[in-house]
Amino acid sequence: MTRELTASEALDLRMMSLLLRPHPSIRPGDVAEVVQWFGAMQAQDLASGLWSLGARLPGQSVVDVQAALERREALRTWPMRGTVHLVPPADARWMLELTGVRSLAGAATRRAQLGLTETDADRAVDVLGSALAGGGRLTRAQCLAALRAAGIGTDGQRGYHLLWYASVRGVTCVAPNLGTEQTFALLDEWAPESRHLERDEALALLAHRYVRGHGPVTAREFAGWTGLTLTDARRGLAAAADDLLSTVRVDGEPMHVDAALADTAPPPLDDTIVLPGFDEYLLGYRDRSLMLDPAHQAAVVPGNNGIFQATVVRSGRVVGVWKRKVGRTAVTVTVQPLTMLDAAARARVEQALGRYADFLGLPPRFDWLT
Repeated sequence: MTRELTASEALDLRMMSLLLRPHPSIRPGDVAEVVQWFGAMQAQDLASGLWSLGARLPGQSVVDVQAALERREALRTWPMRGTVHLVPPADARWMLELTGVRSLAGAATRRAQLGLTETDADRAVDVLGSALAGGGRLTRAQCLAALRAAGIGTDGQRGYHLLWYASVRGVTCVAPNLGTEQTFALLDEWAPESRHLERDEALALLAHRYVRGHGPVTAREFAGWTGLTLTDARRGLAAAADDLLSTVRVDGEPMHVDAALADTAPPPLDDTIVLPGFDEYLLGYRDRSLMLDPAHQAAVVPGNNGIFQATVVRSGRVVGVWKRKVGRTAVTVTVQPLTMLDAAARARVEQALGRYADFLGLPPRFDWLT
């Protein structure tokens, strides 16, 4: 018999799937294990990506996480939806081939808007491949200079488009920053031990990882996260092994969940955590109603422009947003509550933000807007 869950119970399971509460089958100890669990994690903003990892690795600092990325425990590329994610290095190529290439469908239109041709784009791939050969990495500025030296325009958004195109084609990837500068490397050199999967095998593996890292979820959510068609999303979920996924019902709707959580009934927790704006907690779903009151949507995504504010989360629900300003001697955090928070609740928010400050290795200063 399929287990029936309330919305509150489904949210409790989601928080475990997202590794924001203890999970019965995993206690990740390093960056590689966290990224492997999700399969892909939002990382279009590097600072957000670092804290997304830090929030799931208590006790580790930003220096620890950066060192793990230098050890190539994960890398950044554009595996789906035209958005930068952290992925396991061995899985980058098959993910690009399965979902990343779907974003190429609109590349010709975008090139025309930018005054680029397909020949320009293919030449850019060759130029970057040659410039990066030999195991080195170049900063973004150096990559653009190499393109210009080859007679390829990089003004406006042309440069970004060409860097994106080379990565989606599986030639380059985003390597860790050198100081504050983004760098690029050859994917084959940064991740030489790539896995090769048949299409159905890749769909099944991606479906399993999405469900275990986000469930309970529907096929529509999986399609939205990957950019796959709904047909392929359903195909992947059907192909995932029965002993890995289970079905539950949330307010009458069938949803998929990690089999390890199918019979789990965690007690509701009054916990407080702080997350970056670009995190799987919200961006991993199209329907965010379990976590976010629609009345607070405008505060979390001002202008509905895809730029998410960092969130304060209590008992799985967004109760505030925050911004940080990193100085040389402290990190100043400005908090805007979205619900009524009494003195005790505010103290818990500051405690959670204190953990973020510890992650940066700086003392915190707090500024409450209301």
